[in-house]
Amino acid sequence: MTAQDESLDVWIDQELCTGDGICSQYAPDVFELDIDGLAYVKGADGELRQEEGAAVPVPADAVRDVVDSVKDCPGDCIHVRRVSDGVEVYGPEAVDTP
Repeated sequence: MTAQDESLDVWIDQELCTGDGICSQYAPDVFELDIDGLAYVKGADGELRQEEGAAVPVPADAVRDVVDSVKDCPGDCIHVRRVSDGVEVYGPEAVDTP
């Protein structure tokens, strides 16, 4: 089973965010730049999650865009983990699988 077959959640480490906005260009339903110039995740309700480490579910139709955001993020600050076990599958702390 691949990470794309499982429920995922995503969060951003604002301390590393460079504010380039690449993530919000790839996945505007998941990421948004706030007035402080940093990117945040947002829930299905459209509200930004500004609490440190706040995560939101990755919609199934946005998985590819979120993964592309992780790969192209200059701040290396986007973390995607499996909901089932909390293991990071995309991002700076992703666990490599054989």
